[in-house]
Amino acid sequence: MTKHQNNKEQAILAAAKEEFLDKGYDGARTTSIARNAGVTHAMLHYYFKTKEQLFERIFHENMGMLVEGILKVFAKTEKPFKQRMAEALEIHFEVIRQNPRLPLFMIREVASRPKRFAVIKNVISTFAGNLLATMQKDINQAASNGEISHIDATTLLLDMISLNVLPFVVKPVYEAATGLDMNSDSTFWEQRKAENIELIMRRLTPTQDSSQFIVHSS
Repeated sequence: MTKHQNNKEQAILAAAKEEFLDKGYDGARTTSIARNAGVTHAMLHYYFKTKEQLFERIFHENMGMLVEGILKVFAKTEKPFKQRMAEALEIHFEVIRQNPRLPLFMIREVASRPKRFAVIKNVISTFAGNLLATMQKDINQAASNGEISHIDATTLLLDMISLNVLPFVVKPVYEAATGLDMNSDSTFWEQRKAENIELIMRRLTPTQDSSQFIVHSS
């Protein structure tokens, strides 16, 4: 692919992301995507034959964006597990902070289109499987060394996602209730991020006999 072609494709993907985030799959229109990308409708279909194909690419790339940074952190095995976990939490939080519409978009699409869920599930399983396997291995080792209290990787990942995603999901309700503009309040988000990290660090604090609960990866 030439540089010009790559630029066109990236323009289409950027416009498609905005269209899908704003309107969801059902409301998104390829004509709008083409117009906003500065290409013809025919050119859009040259790069992406169907709206479904374009959506899958957007979904896959955004899942990758959420997971790849975390995987890189866990690859730094010279660092203590708790330090890597804190860094992973921060990376995950900041990705969502820079893409605050992403959680609702993903929840909405998974819940509203059962026929397409199989494709979405495959994308999620690929990323989550790699991450969970890496995390569980490191958890087992750190727990054996007495560095942390043992926890199942699935539970830990769910805790991280829940803590980081929820503030952005409930943001409109919180703003309506308090009258605050959370978009302009950077202090709030920094405090929320610090609180999330603190909660997970407390959960990982070693307890007596935690090593006996180690889950062995298959």
